[in-house]
Amino acid sequence: MSKKSIGLAGLAGLTGMGSTDSQSEVNSENHSGSVYSTEVGRTCPQCGKAKEQCSCSNESVPEGDGTVRIQRETKGRKGKGVTLVKGVLLAPTELKKLAKELKQKCGVGGAVKDGIIEIQGDVRDQLFEEMKSRGYTVKKAGG
Repeated sequence: MSKKSIGLAGLAGLTGMGSTDSQSEVNSENHSGSVYSTEVGRTCPQCGKAKEQCSCSNESVPEGDGTVRIQRETKGRKGKGVTLVKGVLLAPTELKKLAKELKQKCGVGGAVKDGIIEIQGDVRDQLFEEMKSRGYTVKKAGG
């Protein structure tokens, strides 16, 4: 059996105390690939910035004519009616916040699916007045 002797330079490389070529390569990267940091909290795995400052997840605002359409629908819901709010030009996070406020205002449940706010029950009149008071151009659609 033969024992290898490690010099001080090799030992420094193993412990991370010394500067080696492999360590300088690691430091040259922008980020380490971590998804959480104790300094900034959640980080983006793509750019390494804090989630609040991340610019790579471009939340796109949907395109449309700017008119909010409110309609009642019962298809595929076993006769239970829901009120749909379509055409709200907001980013997905803002749309979710708006949906929450509208559900609280009407006192019912609902969801956001594919950029459309679904509110349980027939609350078209309440939603029409609420959206109009928020400054949107509103139309009742579908009868």
